[in-house]
Amino acid sequence: SIAVPSSAPRGSASFQAQGTAGVRLWVQSGAQSVKLPSSVSRWPLAPGPELLLAMDAPSRDVGDEKVRISYFREAGGVPVGRAVLYLTCVEVSLDADVNRSGAVSRTLLDKASWTWGPEGHGAVLLVNCDRDDAGAEGLDNEDSAVRSYNDLKDMSQLVLRTRGPRAIFAGHRLLLHVDFGDADKIRVFYGGSSAELEKFKHVLGGSKLAYSVRPSRHCHESVFYVEGLAFPDVAFSGLVSLHVTLLESPEKGLLESPIFTDSVVFRVAPWIMTPNTAAPLEVFVCRWVLGAPTLPSAGSAPKSRFSHFSPSVDDNEGFVAAVGELAERAQCPLTVCPVPQNRQDRWIQDEVEFGYVQAPHKTFPVVFDSPRDGGLKDFPVRSILGPDFGYVARPAPEGASSLDSFGNLEVSPPVTVQGKEYPLGRILIGSSFPRLGGRRMAKAVRDFLVAQKVQAPVELFSDWLLVGHVDEFLSFVPAPDRKGFRLLLASPSACYQLLKEKQEEGFGEAAMFQGRAGGEMGVPRPTINEILANEELRKFNDYAQSCINWNRDILKRSLGLAEPDILDIPQLFQDNATSGAVAFFPDMVVNMLVLGRHLGIPKPFGPVVGGRCCLEQRVRELLEPLGLSCTFIDDFFSYHVLLGEIHCGTNVRRKPFAFKWWHVVP
Repeated sequence: SIAVPSSAPRGSASFQAQGTAGVRLWVQSGAQSVKLPSSVSRWPLAPGPELLLAMDAPSRDVGDEKVRISYFREAGGVPVGRAVLYLTCVEVSLDADVNRSGAVSRTLLDKASWTWGPEGHGAVLLVNCDRDDAGAEGLDNEDSAVRSYNDLKDMSQLVLRTRGPRAIFAGHRLLLHVDFGDADKIRVFYGGSSAELEKFKHVLGGSKLAYSVRPSRHCHESVFYVEGLAFPDVAFSGLVSLHVTLLESPEKGLLESPIFTDSVVFRVAPWIMTPNTAAPLEVFVCRWVLGAPTLPSAGSAPKSRFSHFSPSVDDNEGFVAAVGELAERAQCPLTVCPVPQNRQDRWIQDEVEFGYVQAPHKTFPVVFDSPRDGGLKDFPVRSILGPDFGYVARPAPEGASSLDSFGNLEVSPPVTVQGKEYPLGRILIGSSFPRLGGRRMAKAVRDFLVAQKVQAPVELFSDWLLVGHVDEFLSFVPAPDRKGFRLLLASPSACYQLLKEKQEEGFGEAAMFQGRAGGEMGVPRPTINEILANEELRKFNDYAQSCINWNRDILKRSLGLAEPDILDIPQLFQDNATSGAVAFFPDMVVNMLVLGRHLGIPKPFGPVVGGRCCLEQRVRELLEPLGLSCTFIDDFFSYHVLLGEIHCGTNVRRKPFAFKWWHVVP
């Protein structure tokens, strides 16, 4: 934009503008804009018109294009003065994958902003939290070196394009720079014109706030590689900005002055959980043997639900074999964590949660390590972290409770709530409300989950349970109709109704736990009649049902569910020395292993009626019409008596969502 009157001789009343072939001109007067040349040959200088100019291609030489302005008096035909503006056009453009196609391209989109949704735009950055080099000790983003080409593939490209006369770039400076508040969130590498790994240097990020770029004589593009150092969190929105500025070099003693700045905004990709309904990719289970200390699921909970119980099994070989058979039917590989790695800690679900990170050019799994830090505390780093398998953790400085174990971390399938879509589901965590005080998940973990934005967390009431995990009373299974899934809720009411039916059918003397060690081993065998006559047990289960009903209402509101979307699974609870509820018998379908349509269900050892366990039969009647296959696995001595079940003792890495997280509208 040129203020034409600024160079007009005194007495001038109008002007005429002409440009060379590479220049386009417009006159803007008020709201009117007219492209030159036009039918109007002269333009009045009042009330202060602007001359707009543009060039479509970089100059070959300095000053090779020009604009000439002639000034005239009111009635004069001869110019009273002329002004000539010599022009040099250069291209300086900072580009990234703003349109999210998987490759860097030129775009008319606003690179300096980031928007959500299918029509949104903005570049994406991955936290480089895997370990591509087997010889490295830590994560890839914990050092300032590029150790492999696979490491570069985890990074996002940033392309600086420069074209124009070489003399201009020799006399000016190009500065790539990052905002001070973003410097500890990213690291930028540059290898110049070389593709050799040893040529890549850390040029930006951390203590390095700026880098002077020297455009190559033979190459018009400089390719930088950007890695994320931190996930979104309570003090970090996830947005980072990078800039390039063309600076004019003044005479000695004077500061450089900026001529032009181009900017690109990246958003760091969130950590995303996958629900039970996602396809399984890998099953994990721990092998253990008797003879070394064994941690209960809650960490601080009593070792056994039966006060005088002593395990009658030496290991969990049968359990591991049963899980392996189920995984084979689901065509899913099984990974067994051996004793030296798990140090007799079998609760692998409590230690880690599998998720993933995604950019348009790359997706890889990331394991979230809980603050629990049991015997498995080193397993995620030593055995899972590796090439294209990342790691993230959040400590609990205030000290970890049982609610910090990741049996207390679940995610729903995709839902729509009163018109608002949650295409990646909603995270579910257990808490202490509506009671005052009590246990809550560590603030650092809750803040981290909220900051990811794409799976808005819902807090449920789980502190009524001794262990306190949401996986003790809820689960999700795939379904062919309605929303594509069913929510399974533990239901004392449904269990009492079933037992009452069997009593009325004449099976009141059928006993629980047939085939389990009884009497002298501390495992009672109550009959249906005895269970129904136990008023203390009934009162406690009335309390448990009220807690589950509270959560049922929250889940219906928060996930947009109706009653047909929920299945009530028969389950009883008992009071463990006034410290909280534990499952009275193995927590069947709620604490289960879901591998597609194949379900691994804790064998309940319920009353046998007509040659079949009535609890197993009722579960089959509820789930098999959905096309699900029910396999009941004996986890009684190896897990149930230690306050856990199949879900607590296994873990599953699942297929990422097909839906792209940047299409979410938070």
